[in-house]
Amino acid sequence: MNPLLEPFDTAPFSKIKNEHFSPAFKAAMEMARTEIDGITTNPEPPTFQNTIEALEYAGQQLDRISSVFFNLNAAETNEEIQKIAQEVSPLLSEFGNDITLNEALFKRIKAVYHQMEGLDLSTEQRTLLEKKYKNFSRNGANLPEDKKKRLREIDASLAKLKLKFGENVLAETNKFELHLTHEDDLAGLPEGEKEAAAQRATSKGKEQGWLITLDYPSYVPFMKYAEKRELRKKLSLAFGSKGFHNDALDNQDNVLQIAQLRHERAKLLGYGTHAHFVLEERMAETPEKVSAFLNELLEKAKPAAEREFKELTDFAKDLDGIDRLEKWDGSFYSEKLKQERFDLDDEKLKPYFKLENVIDGVFLVAERLFDLTFKQVFDVDTYHEDVKTYEVHHRKEGFIALFYADFHPRPGKRGGAWMTSYKPQYLQNGQNIRPHISNVCNFTPSTKTKPSLLTFNEVTTLFHEFGHGLHGMLANTTYPSLSGTSVYWDFVELPSQIMENWCYEKEALALFAKHYETGEVIPTALVEKIKASATFQEGMQTLRQLSFGLLDMAWHGADPTGISQVKAHEEKAFEGTELYPNTPETCMSTSFSHIFQGGYSSGYYSYKWAEVLDADAFAYFKEHGIFNKSIATKFKEHILSKGGTENPMVLYKRFRGQEPQVEALLERAGLL
Repeated sequence: MNPLLEPFDTAPFSKIKNEHFSPAFKAAMEMARTEIDGITTNPEPPTFQNTIEALEYAGQQLDRISSVFFNLNAAETNEEIQKIAQEVSPLLSEFGNDITLNEALFKRIKAVYHQMEGLDLSTEQRTLLEKKYKNFSRNGANLPEDKKKRLREIDASLAKLKLKFGENVLAETNKFELHLTHEDDLAGLPEGEKEAAAQRATSKGKEQGWLITLDYPSYVPFMKYAEKRELRKKLSLAFGSKGFHNDALDNQDNVLQIAQLRHERAKLLGYGTHAHFVLEERMAETPEKVSAFLNELLEKAKPAAEREFKELTDFAKDLDGIDRLEKWDGSFYSEKLKQERFDLDDEKLKPYFKLENVIDGVFLVAERLFDLTFKQVFDVDTYHEDVKTYEVHHRKEGFIALFYADFHPRPGKRGGAWMTSYKPQYLQNGQNIRPHISNVCNFTPSTKTKPSLLTFNEVTTLFHEFGHGLHGMLANTTYPSLSGTSVYWDFVELPSQIMENWCYEKEALALFAKHYETGEVIPTALVEKIKASATFQEGMQTLRQLSFGLLDMAWHGADPTGISQVKAHEEKAFEGTELYPNTPETCMSTSFSHIFQGGYSSGYYSYKWAEVLDADAFAYFKEHGIFNKSIATKFKEHILSKGGTENPMVLYKRFRGQEPQVEALLERAGLL
């Protein structure tokens, strides 16, 4: 019995063995092919119902299996799962092409598409029809046979290369260990960090000492607090050179191949570059608009960034006689300067941010805004003991979602934080199928003497991912492919980034920021300092984000076929944004998973784009009260529940009554 081929509601993790995946994928692809054949051989003339809707609901079993498998490959992987991923990814890519290059199917879709004006369709149905037609035309359905064949080859190669890229980054992260055996090497590190490092050493079978790794909860505090400059340098160079070693885990060739194949694919489909192809389906529309947007912000942020960098350089020289500030000095001296200026550091704040309290806090904020309640349940199957599950209810509407939360690092889990889903929301046969949503993060785990206490940055990360989660949980659309976070990529960060704003508000912090030992609510003076420090070095932060967006466009917004040196190309892209001296040993592109493995190619600018949206949207809340029910209801009705059913600018203006203003972001960032 293969549990993946039985009907299941929640994912049957405890019953699934690795050997179930390959046969399940193959069987589900066959089932989907049979469903597609049913559409193409239908003797009735093509209609919206028998073609577009039928296609939308085809392959649901395959979708469920894919979500279970690829979520495991991200959150609880091993060599066997990675091997299966290498095997099934090209098969899935080929299967996707079999559908989008199926002439009989496209002929039916085209027939319905060309009758669109005469059909009585809802807005959502029109969006679905346009999306299905574009999905085919943008994936080669209008190409001659020889070009279709080449497209299939490109897609199969890309699927394997992207996986290999990600596996190399994970292997590089896991491989590096800084094992310290002298306590003076930990000078500057807070007690909690030392304890975590000792625990890490024990868990890795080391009898004594402290272990520092490239996982964020270990790497970030060390770079921020460790006084030994040469150790910070060692760690910084290891972190910055992932995939850049001319060995078996080197990603340079993968980067070049991915960029070149994407470009070839775009040209094949009639687009100037990969960025032209991608941006056709984004709010930003064209590479020219993206470049103009990034450069406008660069012009505004650069003078502030240069002032801040000079101030930091002078500060390090006065304090420790540092003549030249290097990348491994940035976090350390920024933290010292921030402490001097605001008398505020993570160690003062962490006692108020016990993980369980922050989770309760984000739930309370969601209750205040959207009438949601969260009840932990213990009878839902999970893939690891760390994972907690919650039933989500709405005060009037009843059960609305199942929520999985997985918050701590472990060897089989990739770094970073993300939201994902195991089951989408949609309407079928009069039934509203509710979603299963997951948040995955890598927060500092508890130690023998202390519970998991979050840095303020981790608090905003939790709120951020939870915002994506709400976008999934509150979805209320008819079709799964338009539901939840299935929106334009430069709109998807609005629900997540707006949630971060509540972390800076006294009224919200009072709900959950309570000292883990005394229960004392975070003092007003600390809240004021959090707010005051929110724009600390904002110019430098903005420049850093913009540099990533510009690097992305440098890889995808022009013809990459002449590029032979990854590092040299990267340096050129960074030219106008560099503050620190270049380090020849490091290269960002070789571990830039967002654009070479994830879905952010030609889309990294989205973070800044969405910051404009979220600053503008939160300004609306601030004007009328951060828990204003009617504005929250408008946000739920026009943004969170609507998914990708309409053009995002139309939805935004319906919520806000106007287009977003870039000034809202500049004002919040203190860059005006």
